Amino acid sequence: MTDIRRWTREAVRIIEADFQRSADTHLIPLALPGLPGVELYFKDESSHPTGSLKHRLARSLFLYALCNGWLKPGAPVIEASSGSTAISEAYFARLLGLPFIAVVPASTAREKLAQIAFYGGQTHLVDDPTRIHEESVRLARESGGHFMDQFTYAERATDWRANNNIAESIFQQMRHERFPEPSWLVSSPGTGGTLATLGRYVRYRQHATRVLCADAERSVFFDSYLSGDRSLTLDCGSRIEGIGRPRVEPSFMPQVLDAVCKVPDALSLAAMHYLARRLNRRVGASSGTNLVGALLAARQMVEAGESGSVVTILCDGGERYATSYYCEAWLAEQGYELAPLIDRVAACVEQGGALPDIPRSGL
Repeated sequence: MTDIRRWTREAVRIIEADFQRSADTHLIPLALPGLPGVELYFKDESSHPTGSLKHRLARSLFLYALCNGWLKPGAPVIEASSGSTAISEAYFARLLGLPFIAVVPASTAREKLAQIAFYGGQTHLVDDPTRIHEESVRLARESGGHFMDQFTYAERATDWRANNNIAESIFQQMRHERFPEPSWLVSSPGTGGTLATLGRYVRYRQHATRVLCADAERSVFFDSYLSGDRSLTLDCGSRIEGIGRPRVEPSFMPQVLDAVCKVPDALSLAAMHYLARRLNRRVGASSGTNLVGALLAARQMVEAGESGSVVTILCDGGERYATSYYCEAWLAEQGYELAPLIDRVAACVEQGGALPDIPRSGL
């Protein structure tokens, strides 16, 4: 056996051992008194060792790269990320003793940059968030390292049939609930990989469950879904960190989705603050986006006289956004007045009131 094969075998062992030390993430119910007959659950991905849904993706990407022979001892790993994937990949790079460089938008929350550094990673800041992919390619070429490229490989690196992916985990945990087969699974898209896993899994397991993509305001996924045009681009990045993209990423698979909606940033932030109040802990803004999507699905079910369950994702904790989404001065500087929208979200959950009208299809 060659030295590189021995190193790869040991690297895979280290990652698998780390996985076995971690329990599965929690499924948290959130009562909807205003929407009787519908039970809502949040899959709490913030309880991973690196604090977000991206921990699953990073583990899959490292195993995929190792088994494809793309990683080498001492060669740097490079990733384009708004923060959470970079944090998780820095963690796995440290496990394997590999240098790690995160190419991130300059606007990324300082708390995320600090976590990347905590795990031994370096950050390469890019003023234009639409160019983090190109910068990552350049750094990998010049350093002799490997560009992980989460946006291309997310859907193929994850074993969507089983192997404790997020979909399998959700269905296993729902077995003893009142409505064990969810009527809807709801997720916001970053790479698109989680939605691809959810959509493929329900088809593979022959579930009747529908899948809803809750897109961010400054993102092209919603418009691409409606038009079928994968060449769409924006000249700006998303204000909801971790989700929304200025281009249609290869991992986005619209053909496995049943519905989409486009959530305004202010409504995502309002839903985030409401959810934090209900859970008595801070959550990230993408969890607010997911809550809005879940409420749209739940309201449709009530209006159709249906009962059942809706499962969505609590993507990360809110500690990473103390100086942005949870900072009153920052919110005022950005022009956000969230109180009326928080009241609208509360009224929907607690009295069944309507949310602000937002673009949607399939709902």
